[in-house]
Amino acid sequence: MTNKINIALIGASGVVGGKIISLLEKREININNFYPLGFSSVGKEIIFNKQNLTIEDAANFDCTQAHLIILSAGSKVARKYANEFVSKGVYVIDLSSEFRYEENIPLIIPEINGKILSDINKPTLIANPNCSVSQLLMVLDPIHKKFEVDILNVATYQAVSGTGKEAVEELKNQVIDNSIKAKVYPKKIAFNVIPQCDIFLENDFTKEEMKVAWETKKILDPNIEVQATCVRVPVINGHSEAIFFRTKKAINKEDIFDLLSKSPGIQLIDNPDELEYPTPLENADDTEDVFVGRVRTQTINNENWVSMWIVADNVYGKGAALNAVQIIETLIIDNKLC
Repeated sequence: MTNKINIALIGASGVVGGKIISLLEKREININNFYPLGFSSVGKEIIFNKQNLTIEDAANFDCTQAHLIILSAGSKVARKYANEFVSKGVYVIDLSSEFRYEENIPLIIPEINGKILSDINKPTLIANPNCSVSQLLMVLDPIHKKFEVDILNVATYQAVSGTGKEAVEELKNQVIDNSIKAKVYPKKIAFNVIPQCDIFLENDFTKEEMKVAWETKKILDPNIEVQATCVRVPVINGHSEAIFFRTKKAINKEDIFDLLSKSPGIQLIDNPDELEYPTPLENADDTEDVFVGRVRTQTINNENWVSMWIVADNVYGKGAALNAVQIIETLIIDNKLC
């Protein structure tokens, strides 16, 4: 497609919104008009492609001016506006969890199931996956296709940027003054780890932990058994994951290295002799790739098990902004935004 498109972004002043703007510029999306939108941020200025633009009121925006609208403002905003925009002929990409688990709403990681978008023949609502799930499935997908993952256990170590600006400020302030009480989280986050992301459900798992299970099944394979423990850690940016999974077919470290080294969007950093492995401090600073290290395989009771460590930028990278922009690129390639 050579025609320029019109894109609106609700949540343009937010942490993720700012990263989406950076990626739209960096990846040179062919945009004619860009509409930064918000609510409390109305009147503020942002810079897009070297132009000063003023954030408009999302509540009064004529959505038919846009071919596509990105919602990066939480579930309440998505619930109120997403279907209305679609009904008026506009594609919508929603970064909240509001619609991810509805059967008829595509939940898309372009490298894995982007082909679903080619079958769409009218403007629709597209859900962006959970930040922890995106990086996890980027790594699991090529392995699952060849060796068939059937049991997955994952522990996530999630940065405070995933909660938002207030959480980042709370961590910074508590590091300086540990007497500052917790407001964003149920307990102090500085010098601590909190084994709770989101609310607890009746099954004693948190909602975040169930998101990992639900979305893995929806995107990758409904037959994979998933158990997750999601932990908030005193890290500004970058989610990390320790994963442990079983494959139906025999697998070794060389197989994994071979697969992942050929997989777009994945970088291997795995050299124990030189103490080389990914960390959020070193590898989650406006980075697009998912980083993998500490790969180990073992046979337990004649079963094939794999352990590894995964790190990615949860805001700029596959966890949020990048995946949304890649969905736009896929729609453009498939000539959906004419």
